[in-house]
Amino acid sequence: MTLSAFQSSPSPRRVPARLVVGVALILVATAPAGAVDLEVRVEGVAAPLGRVGCSLFGSDAGFPMDNSRAQQQWQPARADGVVCRFEGLPPGRYAVSIGHDRNGNQRVDTNLLGLPTEQWGVSNNVRPRLRAPRFEEAVFTIPADAAAWAVTIRVAS
Repeated sequence: MTLSAFQSSPSPRRVPARLVVGVALILVATAPAGAVDLEVRVEGVAAPLGRVGCSLFGSDAGFPMDNSRAQQQWQPARADGVVCRFEGLPPGRYAVSIGHDRNGNQRVDTNLLGLPTEQWGVSNNVRPRLRAPRFEEAVFTIPADAAAWAVTIRVAS
């Protein structure tokens, strides 16, 4: 193929091919070096009702309940477990909070005392009795030489 083929007015068949190549180049160029894929396995889901939310926090800001400060995704609840995947993360310190939203309001409901009435969990399976878990208790480190990392969280009522 000669350079003149690209300089002439494009035919309808050539435009989509160029667009696909351009998008592919952008995706490759913006992928962070040393990126890690994180798989969060959620066990102990009581019933296949509603959805399970996985929130990934890169700092203590908002942990564990302010999902606006986290990368978040929702998966259909399954009694045999749920898997959430976060792709292209830089190595570093993270914590995950999990909520089983049975009524569709995309949060863990609490009673008048502020105690959860829906299933929840955090990384490292931290379960303080009368307070929310702290980021430093739930934090895990993804090393720079990891290509993938997995965390298993058990939810409880």
